[in-house]
Amino acid sequence: MANAPKIDFVMIWVDGNDPDWKKEFAKYCKDSDTSSDKDESRYRDWDLLRYWFRGVEKFAPWVNRIHFITCGHIPSWLNTNHPKLNWVKHSDYIPAEYLPTFSANPIELNLHRIQELEEQFVFFNDDIFLINNVEPERFFNKNGLPCDMAVLNIQDLNGNVLFSNIVHNSLRLINANFNKHSVLSNNVWKWLNFKYGKHLLRTISLLPWYLFPGFLDAHFAHSYLKSTYNEVWKKCNSKLTQTSHTRFRSMTDVNQYIFRYWQLCSGRFHPYNVLKDSVYFDISDRFIGNIEQEIMSPTNRMICLNDSSIIKNFEELKFRLQSAFNHLLPERSEFELYDNN
Repeated sequence: MANAPKIDFVMIWVDGNDPDWKKEFAKYCKDSDTSSDKDESRYRDWDLLRYWFRGVEKFAPWVNRIHFITCGHIPSWLNTNHPKLNWVKHSDYIPAEYLPTFSANPIELNLHRIQELEEQFVFFNDDIFLINNVEPERFFNKNGLPCDMAVLNIQDLNGNVLFSNIVHNSLRLINANFNKHSVLSNNVWKWLNFKYGKHLLRTISLLPWYLFPGFLDAHFAHSYLKSTYNEVWKKCNSKLTQTSHTRFRSMTDVNQYIFRYWQLCSGRFHPYNVLKDSVYFDISDRFIGNIEQEIMSPTNRMICLNDSSIIKNFEELKFRLQSAFNHLLPERSEFELYDNN
């Protein structure tokens, strides 16, 4: 393991309770017509961040470094002197002309600019937690390729017009830069791979389509190569620059999926069914029991807890989630200055 490549984790976080942040958000938000960015569910704090760090320390102790990204605020309990922690402010890596931004898209599109970021890194949103032991090979194979599943899919609108348009914009760039039939024929066994299980049928059914109709997306941690970021910025600079200038999400944006799709189409990935060891939940009164059970007695390695705007008892659900995580991860990590649960 002495010569094993270094793998970084990158995580973005916002403190929706920070009064200074809320004031600046309100200042710019009044000029925005992106109503979904005004939904409090996009920013409210479930106070689960400490369990993200506890999960990484316990279940992925091999991680090289954690790049923790915020607009400048930071939890009072976080040990910024931890040797594996790099606290990164937006202004540390995002060009000044793109700031301030309240959209995740510019924050994600410019990750390659972080100083000392390794070639291999795993990107987490703050709603994605490790809940079981995970090895480096879950994210990158022995040849350093990102582990991912190449599955064609018809783009799912899912009622979210804004997000659908953002994904569609990424697909436009992919179809402008890659020929679908050449991509599949050049790496046929990476695309028609039995590891994908029943999802393989999606790809087979969409083989006759001339263009890429979409990809099966999973809202979990994604493995990236920094060199992919550099290549996409070189080939698609105009669109990425345009997106980076948006303070709030826009119908014309692209998001981090453009880098994932690019890696798949370039063949720079190792086939892996990312759905087999990860589980996704929308936080709700209906599913809270299932969520608690999975956290306290995990059958997966990773869990995504997506905030839902339709929540009747926020404080109750918040307490139940914290209790479940504290059952799984009761001990303070070295990323915490003190235990103030």
